[in-house]
Amino acid sequence: MQWYALFVKTGEEEAMRRYLETLLPDVNIKILIPKRKLMERRGGKVYERIRILLPGYVLIKTEMDVSFYYRLKTMPGLIRILRDEKDPLPIPEHEIAVILALTNQGDVIEFSEVYREGDRIKVSNGPMKGLEGIIESYDHRKKRLKIRLELLGQIKKVDLGAELVVKEQTQGQTDMQNKTI
Repeated sequence: MQWYALFVKTGEEEAMRRYLETLLPDVNIKILIPKRKLMERRGGKVYERIRILLPGYVLIKTEMDVSFYYRLKTMPGLIRILRDEKDPLPIPEHEIAVILALTNQGDVIEFSEVYREGDRIKVSNGPMKGLEGIIESYDHRKKRLKIRLELLGQIKKVDLGAELVVKEQTQGQTDMQNKTI
């Protein structure tokens, strides 16, 4: 079984999930629509929202053969199955591994806790822990990390929710600061 990407009309991702589950009950398929929690400001108030990570994409893990490919093509709302010149294109393992790590085998990417270490962003807790290499920047006001994801050879920059925390000082650092005062 491999991961494949279906391209659907933006906003119709959940409808495609329902179609796949009801119209293909006999097929061994895992459906993933990665989502992210974000903080958004509206009218001076801050709200927690869940947004689609890759609008217009539904990721599926299945055995793709010719008959299943043509069954998929008849699905309402499907624009196309991402493929090369002739065959459906499986998502490379290293690309899907990042998305699966972020979603923690679920659908929603939770908030991460980050801190600054010099001019670098480090992650202390959350789904981005260990994935600091894909972080582009942090927006303190919006509480978002901008990360770089690769999907089928294309680089996509997306925002993830993150909270900047003040890194606690060790007792030794506190003692040294007290001596210098």
